[in-house]
Amino acid sequence: MKLQDFITLKEIGQIEIDPKQRFFSASDSEILRGLTSDIYFVRSRDLLDSMGLVETEVTAEIFSSGAGVFGGLHETLYLLKGRNLDLWALPEGETMEAREVVMRIKGRYGDFGIYETPLLGILASSSGWCTAARSCKEAAGKKMVVCYGSRHLHPAVAPVMERSAVIGGADACSCILGALLLGRAPVGTVPHAAFLIVGDTVELAEAYDRFIPEDAPRIILVDTFKDEPEEALRVAEALGKKLNGIRLDTPGERGGVTPGLVRETRARLDKDGFEHVQIVVSGGLNPDRIPRLVEAGADAFGVGSYIARAPAIDMTLDLKEIKGQAIAKRGRIPGITDNKRLVKMN
Repeated sequence: MKLQDFITLKEIGQIEIDPKQRFFSASDSEILRGLTSDIYFVRSRDLLDSMGLVETEVTAEIFSSGAGVFGGLHETLYLLKGRNLDLWALPEGETMEAREVVMRIKGRYGDFGIYETPLLGILASSSGWCTAARSCKEAAGKKMVVCYGSRHLHPAVAPVMERSAVIGGADACSCILGALLLGRAPVGTVPHAAFLIVGDTVELAEAYDRFIPEDAPRIILVDTFKDEPEEALRVAEALGKKLNGIRLDTPGERGGVTPGLVRETRARLDKDGFEHVQIVVSGGLNPDRIPRLVEAGADAFGVGSYIARAPAIDMTLDLKEIKGQAIAKRGRIPGITDNKRLVKMN
């Protein structure tokens, strides 16, 4: 995209959009043209262009407001692709400290200044999701963590969130596009709706066993109709050694999945010779609940809202050099900040 391909103030006033004929999320082309930028960055770019200063060489740095896990790098590189810029950044998935410089951009201001809004938004949201997923994985230890968070977000950003969760530490995700962006397969079985339509957990489990490929794991929900340990045993007796696991997703109206429920289910499965059947837990999980469930015998966790609703980690962009001369606004230190952890990205 050339400089003149950015949206201008004049063009903004000429755009007509029919909100009934589109999703409200931005397309790639709208983001790249600058339509998701704050208006003042377009105004600034046009003003500098009128003054003959839009191609001024600058160095910008982005720093994080808080500690966490750095995410969003790949989308940032895509946003700035094809422009004559030098860029350094932390590798995606690396930990970051509060106020640490996570990215440095050097080049003509007119080639990237209009992107300050989406740049900071990409990094802030992705880093927040990465950080929440890392907390869950650390709480689970060697146990598997799967991100189930897409239902808690607008579908336009759900794949970004689920990809970020895996970058942060989750072992897998259920969103199809989120997984494909990572070159992985999405993870999941069937929802309660299928059990309700069939009318019996064992009947659905047996049909599922016949339906899916031999090498696919057999993991069956057991909280739809009956007492969970009882239903777990019924499914285990029906599928035998082919059953890989049962999933507990007891709703909050019935107390949710408690350590006591996990412990009883584990004990009853073991007592009847089904030690190989793992227990997968989901429903309102967070890093505080996960360790107690691990201790009770849970083997894997599906985490949704805790990751999806994680607060963004605010990012700030400052100009630190103009034409090679150190500069900064009041309150910031002029000149490039030394951070040997930054890696040249182009």
